[in-house]
Amino acid sequence: MAAYSLDLRRRVLRAWDGGMDAESVAAKYEVSRAWVHRLVQRRRETGSIAPRPQTKFRTRALSGQQEARLVALILARPDATLVELREALPTTVALSTLWRAIDRAGVTVKKNGTRRRATPS
Repeated sequence: MAAYSLDLRRRVLRAWDGGMDAESVAAKYEVSRAWVHRLVQRRRETGSIAPRPQTKFRTRALSGQQEARLVALILARPDATLVELREALPTTVALSTLWRAIDRAGVTVKKNGTRRRATPS
């Protein structure tokens, strides 16, 4: 969702400064009451009513090269466990991170129970 415009912010604060309560201002401009309070508090604390810069998402824990190697490892040895795959990479990422990378790659790691029972231990 995009940030509210500076014009809307000014109109909300003008209404607030004019004596309207937060609930009335929120209803008039179709914003939440909490947002009105946060805007007033932000102006009081920082003097600014501009929207805060959007935060960037984290970078992936596994590089594209590591993900490609992970897929190659799975294709070479489909019965490997996640722990074995993590050790083979080598990386220290969580097993859930490995699983998400496998899911993104569209590779299945389902074990073949019939084949496992048929091969001698």
